[in-house]
Amino acid sequence: MLAGAGSGKTQVITSRIVHLLKNKRIPPEEILAVTFTNKAAKEMQERVTAAAGKASQGMVISTFHSLAVRILRRDIRRLGYKPSFSIYTESDQSGVLRQAMRDLELDPKQHNPDSIRWRISLAKNRLISPEAYPKDSTDPLDSATAVVYPRYQRLLKAFNAIDFDDIIMLAVQLLETLPEVRDYWQRRFRYLMVDEYQDTNTCQYRLIELLAELHGNLCVVGDDDQSIYGWRGAEVQNILSFEQQRQGCLVVKLEQNYRSTGTILAAANAVIRNNRTRSDKALWTASDEGETIGQIVADDEESEAHLVVEQLQLAQYQQRRPWRDFAILYRSNTQSRTFEEALRMEGIPYILVGGQKFFERKEVKDTLAYLAVLANPQDEASLVRIINFPRRGIGDTTMLRLNQWSLEHNTILFNALARVAEIEGIAEGARKTVSAFHSLLRQELANLKPNQLAAQAKALFKRLGIDDELHRTLGDHNQARKRIENIEQLVSALAAFEERYPEAGIADFLERIALTEDNRRETGEDKQPQDAVTLMSLHASKGLEFPHVYLVGMEEGLLPHHRSADEDPEVAEERRLCYVGITRARERLTISRCLTRRKYGTKEERSPSRFLAELPPQLLAGGRSEVEDAPPADMGMDFFARMLTE
Repeated sequence: MLAGAGSGKTQVITSRIVHLLKNKRIPPEEILAVTFTNKAAKEMQERVTAAAGKASQGMVISTFHSLAVRILRRDIRRLGYKPSFSIYTESDQSGVLRQAMRDLELDPKQHNPDSIRWRISLAKNRLISPEAYPKDSTDPLDSATAVVYPRYQRLLKAFNAIDFDDIIMLAVQLLETLPEVRDYWQRRFRYLMVDEYQDTNTCQYRLIELLAELHGNLCVVGDDDQSIYGWRGAEVQNILSFEQQRQGCLVVKLEQNYRSTGTILAAANAVIRNNRTRSDKALWTASDEGETIGQIVADDEESEAHLVVEQLQLAQYQQRRPWRDFAILYRSNTQSRTFEEALRMEGIPYILVGGQKFFERKEVKDTLAYLAVLANPQDEASLVRIINFPRRGIGDTTMLRLNQWSLEHNTILFNALARVAEIEGIAEGARKTVSAFHSLLRQELANLKPNQLAAQAKALFKRLGIDDELHRTLGDHNQARKRIENIEQLVSALAAFEERYPEAGIADFLERIALTEDNRRETGEDKQPQDAVTLMSLHASKGLEFPHVYLVGMEEGLLPHHRSADEDPEVAEERRLCYVGITRARERLTISRCLTRRKYGTKEERSPSRFLAELPPQLLAGGRSEVEDAPPADMGMDFFARMLTE
């Protein structure tokens, strides 16, 4: 069943189960329905129970992992584990992994344990065993993973434990290698249904194939146009090749949408049809055409946030809507910063889904701490935070000696750094490192000049090698790049502030941030309000819907994201992300973009997203001209700077 966005696929699966139970008289214990989340499984169970009553007792509706645990509890002893095995949490896994690295004498400073754990997880999702993991990689982390993975797995088994990724992989191993186990489960479940099939990875796909092999009674529901999790192992080909792999397969297309207006669906269809490899379907609705798609073209990201929030406020007031009817969707979590500040300034409650608030992110706190020390060298908490970031080899013993000396001589820690040569108990190498660090800070303090703060911060962070540090410690290029983009956003925020107030200093910038954060806590805004605007990434928005949606940052480099465009010139998954964003809107969709956007404080010109050119002009408010033309000059305002000064 190819189920387009908003076509009621959960209801269709529920109806099919009820049909099997009530009309076909299939014993409930022979029916298995599998989905991805506990929430989805619970919702499906409740619907089936409401419709079929006692006739549903005994059937299994579960997540992939719950199903696999059921298989393991019965037969895992055949793999050398006890049935009372433990499932290790992420922190437990990290402990075992670090032990494996110690056993192998691998330095965690050279080989980031979290990155190795991520690679092991991907391998398991692709059914790559420790023995089969490639051992000839030129990537140092991959080479380390090839060594650590077998030792890590042996340790888990010695503890009679498995990790989260083992659950399905070991269940597949049981079914593949033991015919009697496979036969039992194939006869136990004669009718299989799988929801969100487009999101299955290699491991999940193989589990379902093995269970359905005997009877072939397999019904999968999904939408290849909403396959947006390729980065975590999902294989869109699993659903695209389903029909070709099964002779006599019946394909049912669910193309009627019960959520959105005709205009919104026409826009979604126009964009997604540009993907070359997809199933042939098009959404339609019996509802009205609705409003044309709104457009906002702003001077920069601060103006974009201001204009979006201004429109949102007006719509909320005119239509007497609750705040929860509005959502702002973006490609990257780094984009949340300007919208958070704009909403806060206007006193509009909001919920940030799937990410930390901007100024609470570790890399932002670390770089802010450098600015705090430059603003006030007596800020010892900030100095302690940065003294070994990036890592300089200043250890706990050195810090203890420095602190003790500053206390004994009744002086600040910053002064203790300057006199490190006088302090006993510190190794010569550490003395040189501390002295170099102090000299660096002294030089930066001497060079502080109004209206050049953003440029100096950018130069300082480059001199420190923070980008290299994040790549080295995280190991994962994409994760490192996301954190680097957050630091770029911080520098851009500082540039926006000093552009409006050239004579202001770093202390003024930090003060406004602190006051804003304190005000949020005092007023309770840091708690999750019941009625609030939703801020979330496009990935997090899948499965949700809102009457009013603002799809922001529709520019080349953001949507499609430059990393994805580099990896896939056809940007198929990015186009699917755009499609998901469009189809979250029920009544009103507004698209926004910027003419310029700051990167490390420097304004760069931006090009409209290629997906905008795929939208028919008649669907857009004002037609194509609004996408191509610049906004009036008075539309560009430095909103973040205004927030910091009012």
